[in-house]
Amino acid sequence: MNMYNKIKDKEEMISVVGLGYVGLPLAIEFAKKFKVVGFDVNTKKLEKYLHGIDVTNEVGDEAIKNSTILFTDDECTLRDCKFHVVSVPTPINSDKTPDLTPVIGASKTIGRNLTKGSIVIYESTVYPGTTEEVCIPILEEESGLKFGIDFKVGYSPERINPGDKINTLTKIVKVVSGSDEETLEIIAKVYGDIIEAGIHKAESIKVAEASKVIENSQRDINIAFMNELSMIFNKMDIDTKAVLEAAGTKWNFLNFTPGLVGGHCIGVDPYYFIYKAEQLGYHSQIVLSGRKINDDMGKYIAENTIKKLIQAGKRVKGSRIAIFGITFKENTIDSRNTKVVDIIRELEEYGVEIKVVDPIADRNEVLEEYNINLSNIEEIKDVDATIFAVPHNEFLSTNLKDLKKIYRPAESSYLNTFNSDGEKGKVQLENNEYVLIDVKGMFNRKEAKSLNYIHWRL
Repeated sequence: MNMYNKIKDKEEMISVVGLGYVGLPLAIEFAKKFKVVGFDVNTKKLEKYLHGIDVTNEVGDEAIKNSTILFTDDECTLRDCKFHVVSVPTPINSDKTPDLTPVIGASKTIGRNLTKGSIVIYESTVYPGTTEEVCIPILEEESGLKFGIDFKVGYSPERINPGDKINTLTKIVKVVSGSDEETLEIIAKVYGDIIEAGIHKAESIKVAEASKVIENSQRDINIAFMNELSMIFNKMDIDTKAVLEAAGTKWNFLNFTPGLVGGHCIGVDPYYFIYKAEQLGYHSQIVLSGRKINDDMGKYIAENTIKKLIQAGKRVKGSRIAIFGITFKENTIDSRNTKVVDIIRELEEYGVEIKVVDPIADRNEVLEEYNINLSNIEEIKDVDATIFAVPHNEFLSTNLKDLKKIYRPAESSYLNTFNSDGEKGKVQLENNEYVLIDVKGMFNRKEAKSLNYIHWRL
């Protein structure tokens, strides 16, 4: 416990390596009790933090301004720390295999600056075995130190829910593990000083790693089931939301809804689990099937949008569609691995012009990652359809009567008529149906119908 006491007495420092949506809130909380170094290789991000600007929108500007964190991109500063926490992202490659580049890079950085008596804890989501089979050898090679003698390791899966201001870091039970009992106790005590909800000590590092990947895999599978039901009910001309409301009256019915599943966790973690299983000769059935369903939902929504345009008598090629929301989920600025882009790319294949509105998303990130320039709502006009893809709070108050103003004026058509004397005439008809794709069921179905919307939702 000497290590814990020194950290508590601020004789030893904690480093948090990777200051994104996971690392920044963690560093902020640690800094309330301990001396903390916040390390990141992204100098632009660090400059924002040094000026008190929260680019993640997770903790707020004031929390950064009032924090004592030493923000730095100088890896030599890590030599002054004894308790290192790695919270870098773990994406996937284009072939859906794990991309461990950030974790490997962070391990090399820490390894070059590792001193005797240190503990390295990984929070990044990985497949079971990564910490011991991939990371520890790198730490040993880079540092020249011996694992188990000169340094110890642990694993504590992150449980940050981006955009959630209720279930925040300190209010979620923290799973911790260590390479031996003494290390486990130190890690549990350090985290225990900031986590109000309590600590769960996993019996091994692999157990802790596995617990994280199956948390998100379970959620992924449940949403995939809802998405499959939605596709079936669509063919039956049954409203999925109405079915779920009815079924939800039973006490043990699980409250999941259909939708797009992207982001850096649920849309990625199952592939880590599948990858490790296949390495061991097991071909996933349920997890992989659920992932395939969810990966295809963007295309499915786009195809139904095209069908509704045709139903409304609109020309598909050259039509204009406004998409509201591009982040991977509501009320977060994070657009990493967003499946809204799948809708956009599929519609572009039909020659559709797309305008995207998102008042929350990081405009620079969206432009850099997807080459999409976000529009302001004031710029949207003469559209043939709208797609509400992400239910940000800013969109929930959308008035359907006012929304009509951004649609293209109705095209006139004529119907031949004959009066009682047999004289031919024409009656002007207007095609004034408004295509509204309501991915998450934001709007009242009956109201939309009464306002002449062709309303479709999952």
